[in-house]
Amino acid sequence: MTTALLGSFLAGMASGVPVAIAMAGSALLYILLTGDLPPYVVVHRMISGIDSFPLLAVPFFILAGNLMNNAGITTRIYNFALALVGWLRGGLGHVNVIASMIFAGMSGTAIAEAAGLGTIEIKAMKDQGYPVEFAVGVTAASSTMGPIIPPSLPFVIYGMMADVSVGQLFLAGIMPGVVMAVLMMVTVTYYAWKYQWGGDVAFELGRVGKAMLEFAIVFAFPIAIWAAIQVGAPFNVAVGVGMLALLAADRFFRFDAVLPIMTPVLLVGGMTTGVFTPTEGAIAACVWSLFLGLAWYRTLSWKMLVKVSMETIETTATVMFIVAAASIFGWLLTVTRVTDAFAAWVLSFTHSPWAFLLLVNVLMLFVGCFLEPTASILILVPVLMPVVHQLGINGVHFGLIMVLNLMIGLLHPPMGMVLFVLARIANLSFERTTMAILPWLVPLLVALILVTYIPSISLWLPHIFYP
Repeated sequence: MTTALLGSFLAGMASGVPVAIAMAGSALLYILLTGDLPPYVVVHRMISGIDSFPLLAVPFFILAGNLMNNAGITTRIYNFALALVGWLRGGLGHVNVIASMIFAGMSGTAIAEAAGLGTIEIKAMKDQGYPVEFAVGVTAASSTMGPIIPPSLPFVIYGMMADVSVGQLFLAGIMPGVVMAVLMMVTVTYYAWKYQWGGDVAFELGRVGKAMLEFAIVFAFPIAIWAAIQVGAPFNVAVGVGMLALLAADRFFRFDAVLPIMTPVLLVGGMTTGVFTPTEGAIAACVWSLFLGLAWYRTLSWKMLVKVSMETIETTATVMFIVAAASIFGWLLTVTRVTDAFAAWVLSFTHSPWAFLLLVNVLMLFVGCFLEPTASILILVPVLMPVVHQLGINGVHFGLIMVLNLMIGLLHPPMGMVLFVLARIANLSFERTTMAILPWLVPLLVALILVTYIPSISLWLPHIFYP
């Protein structure tokens, strides 16, 4: 019967059936064949699988990313990154990485990042004479930072499935995101020296100084709030006065990206101080996005708001259907003791956490080529977590490893969604897009190795704020 469950799922996937239908259909087939449970259990387990407060964060983070994407925020982020690093050799390549790193703090998904910033970045790089393959490759690689740097939809799903703090996962993603950005900028520098590319804008001290000032203000904001609280100021007063000062500075200096960059600062700061949960933080991100688009920059119309809302509903319905189907599939894997059998099989030939992580990386890189990240997390977590617990691997650290693997999978054929999005944007064939992305797997795999075997990269910040 267990063979029927797994076999029907794999057969459905191989025949091109959508993953959610393959999971729910195989679960229903198993229940019908065994006759131990009534068929309506499938519906009951699917509904209970999405009846979760943490999952409310999913539609709100999707909405926040869509609002930022449609309110002209991506253009502001691009202009800010251009001022900051556009004068370096291979300037627009560096701009691509920095802009993606900033937008990652708002979108939470790699596909939204590739579609939103990719349209601007690839066109600009083609206009400046960069090879289209280079533009596509760096855009694809940098888009993988979307779910690593908080907020992150995969972290929300993983945290719910693995019973791990989403707040700790968000903090854990910051340093790996920085490591990824550094490695990608090193790769851009290599190509720039190899092909003798120069900068794309002239170095202007005033322009660079203004961009550095924007970064300094963003970093100084939480420090100033903390200092005000230490001298006795009420938390609400300190944050309110700080935000008013920030808005006044933005209006006076006409900054490009201070307020958008504040999104991840407000989210992570609010969660680590206990002001709100990740779900409430997602709502706060939506309110902030609406404020910027409708009131402050006035780049978001009510007609656009309706369009964004409908896109959010469509995306949320897709994600939630996958979550619901995976909940019944994962439950059957547990009750049929497939997870226990897998754990016993793994532990029969290795008790080394490092060897297990190597095998898991290979497995997840392979799975990521065929399943989208949400489905992969929902299927793999119930199977792998028993082994993770027995080997003493930190659940937060393992979450970073899993999500990073699955983000790399988005760049692979045959099912890599980022691959399809960028092929359409750049008007390249699927084959040329694949070849353009291949060299950029090197920095991503190096980052994966560092994150896997140096746990402190992921766990340093969570250990500081969650001792």
